[in-house]
Amino acid sequence: MLDWKNIEDIAIELYENDPQLDPLTLRFTDLRDRILGIEDFVGKQSDCSEGKLEAIQMAWLEEFQLA
Repeated sequence: MLDWKNIEDIAIELYENDPQLDPLTLRFTDLRDRILGIEDFVGKQSDCSEGKLEAIQMAWLEEFQLA
């Protein structure tokens, strides 16, 4: 199960769900919705913050660039 603290795992999941998508093209609201839509994600939307979203986006970008 994933929560907001699982930044790297969330980033990998997002990348695997859409490997062609450049994460820098997403608004934070869209990124949040994608995270909340991950099957194993159990975190609450109310625990989301801009800092967490930015960290996830940067980790996802790293996965995207390594491919």
